[in-house]
Amino acid sequence: MTTYYKAINWNAIEDAIDKSTWEKLTEQFWLDTRIPLSNDLDDWRSLSEEEKDLVGKVFGGLTLLDTMQSETGVEAIRQDVRTPHEEAVLNNIQFMESVHAKSYSSIFSTLNTKSEIDEIFEWTNNNEYLQRKAEIINDIYLNGTALEKKIASVFLETFLFYSGFFTPLYYLGNNKLANVAEIIKLIIRDESVHGTYIGYKFQLAYNELPESDQENLREWMYDLLYQLYENEEGYTDSLYESLGWAEEVKTFLRYNANKALMNLGQDPLFPDSASDVNPIVMNGISTGTSNHDFFSQVGNGYLLGEVEAMEDDDYLYGL
Repeated sequence: MTTYYKAINWNAIEDAIDKSTWEKLTEQFWLDTRIPLSNDLDDWRSLSEEEKDLVGKVFGGLTLLDTMQSETGVEAIRQDVRTPHEEAVLNNIQFMESVHAKSYSSIFSTLNTKSEIDEIFEWTNNNEYLQRKAEIINDIYLNGTALEKKIASVFLETFLFYSGFFTPLYYLGNNKLANVAEIIKLIIRDESVHGTYIGYKFQLAYNELPESDQENLREWMYDLLYQLYENEEGYTDSLYESLGWAEEVKTFLRYNANKALMNLGQDPLFPDSASDVNPIVMNGISTGTSNHDFFSQVGNGYLLGEVEAMEDDDYLYGL
């Protein structure tokens, strides 16, 4: 009889990275409903109106990017899987991107009024820099090659999110909005794995290309990064300049752009290193949960794997 459909066999692993990534992602599973966001209300009330406006806008922007990643991005990458286990990992990634997008709405519903939430989404859906960013990435998802889609995904996961992540990490370093920051740190923990995994799959296929094709794709990759960074500079200025944070955020962006290139097995583009980033933010970017054991507040029945920071070497997956 001819086989019509094959069952996935987790006892016959073609790529050990698929199995280890699946295990890491499932150990890290979390939901926004388990974080006591209301404990941040006193901190929220202490912020200026300008700061509250910034927080709402950066989370609105992050919601848009996670929405696109869950609806278009993972689906685009799924079309070119190398193993059935890779598809299972992508299923997990896609679900968690939806969890991320929903988490920001949990933050909004705790901190903001309905009219404020409506204003945040109106701004998000009409901001020129956000919409341009989405257009560039989504066009690649819809029309790019398999490797171009992976590049776009890694740039989104490891670079473009970080103009938004800067704000909650900064407040965490100043002992404010600790529970909001815990959600962001959990998201960063997920995105670290997503970026390294998809970057690893990119490297497998990239290394199979002829040298001339590698050179052409590398040139395309750096051109895309320049294009995205130029737009991100405008986005950063529009959000942060009035508070005087814009240049610090750009340093953080350049540092994470280099991380994205590392995920893809490429050389860093910018001179910025961890030592150039605001130390308060670098301390916060450690993906360990540092401010309190929030899991204990929901009972011992809800257990997750140990939170681990991603080191520089993890971006290469041993290649």
